[in-house]
Amino acid sequence: MFLDCDTGIDDSVALLYLLARRDADVVGIASTAGNVPVDVVTANNLAWLELCGRTDVPVHVGSPVPLVAELMTTEDTHGPLGVGYAELPVATAGPSTTDAADAWIEAAATHPGELIGVVTGPLTSLATAIRRDPALPGRLARLVIMGGAFHVHGNTTPTSEWNIAVDPEAAAEVFAACGSEGVGAPIVCPLDLTESVALTPDHLVRLAAAAGSEPVECPDPTDEPGLRSVADNEVIRHLVDALRFYLEFHHAHDEGYLAHLHDPFAVMVALAPDIVETVPARVDVELVGRLTRGMTVADERSMTGEPNARIATSTDVEAVLDDLIETIGGFAKSVAQSGNPGIVTGGGIDPVH
Repeated sequence: MFLDCDTGIDDSVALLYLLARRDADVVGIASTAGNVPVDVVTANNLAWLELCGRTDVPVHVGSPVPLVAELMTTEDTHGPLGVGYAELPVATAGPSTTDAADAWIEAAATHPGELIGVVTGPLTSLATAIRRDPALPGRLARLVIMGGAFHVHGNTTPTSEWNIAVDPEAAAEVFAACGSEGVGAPIVCPLDLTESVALTPDHLVRLAAAAGSEPVECPDPTDEPGLRSVADNEVIRHLVDALRFYLEFHHAHDEGYLAHLHDPFAVMVALAPDIVETVPARVDVELVGRLTRGMTVADERSMTGEPNARIATSTDVEAVLDDLIETIGGFAKSVAQSGNPGIVTGGGIDPVH
């Protein structure tokens, strides 16, 4: 597995889930600018890895800016350091000297036909890698992208989803590269589906219980904003502090006291693609529209070419959340007990039929 992320609260949950899975050999993490600047993304990735005893996983720094546009970040959604109210311990290890784009290329060359790539942030690093090595997509076993909004409103502009909106040119180049012969169509996890994967305070209660963390805390919208966790399990404590910020953000925007887990869902799909139903489509990105720049357009009738993507359309949401809680809870418990990387076998999710 190779994870490309812009960590980020939900990216943090995705990273923890990935580290917890015994069947995932994480060969690298690309830090791509998005939710927060690239140096903050890198610091967050290094901090989570060290906290979990996984300094063996290299972290690679991507470009500080998108291919064409100026970088926009979203600290109002993810907090000033990208992890909500969490104050992660500063990592003692530094990032790899190999940049994110070259890391994509090296990982695919080292594991041809075996590497699973998942992108939960803007596609800048992957697009840069494809510019350097156009054959890269053909060496991947599977690619999963969290991004886009096809039949719902965007969450950044009326028509665009955040990851695509940050770097539309990169997204357009990646989708164009995936339309060539011999390249598998990536699975795209759009807002249409990911916004249904919503974590609530009850899920956090279950997560803490699964980790054996005390006290079991249940965030509530009547709490003082920014209330800090006192959980004795360090992973759970930081996770609750991060997710509380996310709960408050969604609540302030009239979406409910919940947290959309876009990125963990994409990682779960990368590991088990049968948990989603998909439809084939030719996906492209609007680059010039005054009101529609960053809009993802899905041609499901092959009017503009053959399909270059599979769009995830449905899943068993409760099974997804159950697996997430069981896997991360067991991982956090193992880390606390041993002080070493706690790896648990995820229960997995039955395929969607």
